[in-house]
Amino acid sequence: MPMLIIGIAAINGLLAVALGAFAAHGLKARLAPDMLAIFQTGVQYQMYHALAMFGVGLLCMQISDSALLRASAWSFLVGIIIFSGSLYILSLSGIRWLGAITPIGGVGFILGWVLLAAAMFFGRSA
Repeated sequence: MPMLIIGIAAINGLLAVALGAFAAHGLKARLAPDMLAIFQTGVQYQMYHALAMFGVGLLCMQISDSALLRASAWSFLVGIIIFSGSLYILSLSGIRWLGAITPIGGVGFILGWVLLAAAMFFGRSA
């Protein structure tokens, strides 16, 4: 499982870099500044949480492949998909109601960090 988590983290890091470059070079002239900022927020959070997933994968390899650590990684992935994905679609389509689901992805991020902390404090056997 740790290798899968690290692989998915690497793919998300790759996508964050590619989407950031796409925004900087391909969207700058096409999107309004506020929409470009929304897109870039999605890129930033995708990269932050790709790195978090990478770290969780390493922890699974070095410390323990615990259920709490695995749940943390999957929560980060769900957060990336819902939070960053909704921001990408919102900025490109202008469909404003998508902003209403973005916080669900934020909850995924928060849950991932809570689960990571729980794994570190309580998780040797979890």
